[in-house]
Amino acid sequence: MESAEVESDILRRVRTLLRELDGHHPACQCDRGMLRWTLHKKIDQNPSNSSVLVGILVKELERAERGDFRHYIIPLLHTLMYTLIKAPCISDELCSRVYDFCKKLLTLPKPFCTIGLDYAIKVKMERTAPGTLYQRMVISEQSLKSDPYPYQEKIFIFADPELLSEAICNALVTDTEAAQVSQSPRVCMCYVIIHAMQAALAEGCDVSGLKATLQDMPTSDVEHWFQQVVAAVECAGNEENADRNQHAARLEKIYCTILRSPQAGDVPLGETHGTPLPNPNISFHLWTEDDQLWKELVLFIRPLTQSCEPDCLSQDLDNFEIQDIISDCECCEQTRFSVLSTDSGIERDLPVAAEEPLTPFNAETEQSRLQRKGGIKKKPSPLESVAFLQAGCNGPGAKPPAKPPRRPGNPPEPMAPLQRLHTARIVLLGDDRILGRLTQAYHSLRKRETRRVFLTPRLNLQFYYIPVVTEQPDTPTAMDHVATGQEELCEVAGYLGRADPWYESNINTLCHMIPKLATMPSSPSKHLVTDLFITDVITYYVRMGIQPVSFQVYAVKIFFNDPAQEPAEDVFLTELRTQVQESISHKDLSTTKKKTTLDGPGIDLTATYRKVVLSDRAKELVISLRSTGLVMKSIPTNEAEDLAYLNVNITEIVKINNLSGRSFSTVTNRLKTRDIKIRSTEQRPFMVCLDKDGRRVYRNVISMEVSPCLEPSYCLQKTRTMKFSLHEAEDVGLVKYMPKCLLLPINTFSGVIQ
Repeated sequence: MESAEVESDILRRVRTLLRELDGHHPACQCDRGMLRWTLHKKIDQNPSNSSVLVGILVKELERAERGDFRHYIIPLLHTLMYTLIKAPCISDELCSRVYDFCKKLLTLPKPFCTIGLDYAIKVKMERTAPGTLYQRMVISEQSLKSDPYPYQEKIFIFADPELLSEAICNALVTDTEAAQVSQSPRVCMCYVIIHAMQAALAEGCDVSGLKATLQDMPTSDVEHWFQQVVAAVECAGNEENADRNQHAARLEKIYCTILRSPQAGDVPLGETHGTPLPNPNISFHLWTEDDQLWKELVLFIRPLTQSCEPDCLSQDLDNFEIQDIISDCECCEQTRFSVLSTDSGIERDLPVAAEEPLTPFNAETEQSRLQRKGGIKKKPSPLESVAFLQAGCNGPGAKPPAKPPRRPGNPPEPMAPLQRLHTARIVLLGDDRILGRLTQAYHSLRKRETRRVFLTPRLNLQFYYIPVVTEQPDTPTAMDHVATGQEELCEVAGYLGRADPWYESNINTLCHMIPKLATMPSSPSKHLVTDLFITDVITYYVRMGIQPVSFQVYAVKIFFNDPAQEPAEDVFLTELRTQVQESISHKDLSTTKKKTTLDGPGIDLTATYRKVVLSDRAKELVISLRSTGLVMKSIPTNEAEDLAYLNVNITEIVKINNLSGRSFSTVTNRLKTRDIKIRSTEQRPFMVCLDKDGRRVYRNVISMEVSPCLEPSYCLQKTRTMKFSLHEAEDVGLVKYMPKCLLLPINTFSGVIQ
């Protein structure tokens, strides 16, 4: 009777969760997202109910497939897989039903088939080697040293201190630190051992005895058995014809050795104990420097050690040769470095190569050499130095630091390809303004990687976005009519919520909840609280958000009223807004007043753009009008619309002649385009604001050009190709297969569901 009540309670919770997706949940909107969290917490408190929840979720998935409830499938699948990863043991029969359902999704369009294929592969691996998913997640998130699975992950939370209040930043720092309490590598290794044994041996595993034995062991012995368990699980997971019973036998042998018991099966059967899933490695950063993102990523791959202090690096750089980099670092073989020259450029000054025959020393010859006075040596930043970046090439998956010289006539040895062993998960907290800042940093990173490839071959970069808006923005905008409403500042979050209902329920609700929790009075025992809601939701989002939504990045070239001032180039993601600039010189004040009185407010503009048509043919149009400003938006109001064009709204001033005199009205002209040029024909300047950020305002602008931002690597490769090709307007060779435009991918749970 008790089990029936438990099953009925879990079923009721799951059905309530589904009603929330339909928008029929009676709870307050600010409390949405709590249902999923409380459901998982209930299972964590009693892990023996994991099988009950998985069975209910499978039934609901099959019911959603038969009916017209496709929007239930992906949320139910994520809930099921998250339960499956943390479950102490799930029967093979239940895993088989999950596997069969995931295979059925392959007949559906994206994103169902994509998610179904990914989960089918994981469930198949879990059936063969139970505990593989849990083990891999803990190893990568905690950066535990393991040769069979050498992957590492880290979560970087970035918040702009000028956009979020100090209370919110302090609350997030406190929660992040509290999530890492009592979480050491030794504890995580014990978790992996216990979970693997329980998943493989089920009721034959004495969890309490195993836990007590591991606690009494020295750390070296715990690490030894951890490596043994990881090797056994990875061996079974990678074998094509691996057997579940054979895997259980391997782990049982290790289990008996650890407990020093001849018969591991003779243990008292008791209640099923679950193994906690440790919180991932999270670091919180206040975004105060423009290149802070790149620096953190470099330090993640190549941490600063005692042997790589700034002074040591600058000394090593003095004796560091650029040829050593090109020959030893595979990622730099096709990249031209821009370094400080130390030679005169005269052939006679070049040092004698080691492989050349030595010439007899002659004092007369030595005196005939041209001499050069010592120059000023630039002390580079440790993160910018070539020696520091090359040291990162000596990690797993890279080539050895030294190799014997190749003899003439022998073919070069094949190089081992680099592996992306590191995954950086960048979580942005804020509104569209921080996404605009991310766009700038991402574009700068891609340009830097084009000049000197370092991160790209080694790092898997993932972006996540959590909307947070304070009641009163700390940074006042420089343009009066820039809207600061929450809906206006969270257009990206609104689009993602419409495209992905699960994102709307779990992530968009944090927009109001994080400021609310930050203002709550702190508890004296807050550091001892294990159920940290914000941290748990961020962790769930990062772990299960695997489907990116790619947003087009737009480039803008701005020309100023002063001919001596160089044009400015920038990028934006969500919005470009212009406004007439009132600050005019006294010389032209009288003339401008007369013209404004006759023609009305605003300035005369000429817009040259390519109209978006269904046939996708280029159709260039030119319009001239008098306008008070315009707004370019790249985020559509409907998730079914394409993200690859701009919606341009130009406010036009129209003259009206009537009996009472001349008056003026406004009309909004709506354009859809990818490329547009705006020019002030009367040489009156205007202001440009990018991504609603008052800190990114350009003044005294006379004209601008907006177009999709090109991928820097595409531009470099096309420049090289055009030198040897007569077809300058066509993409030939490798350029044809490279991504042309720069896209910013933001991960969600399902992507865009059409």
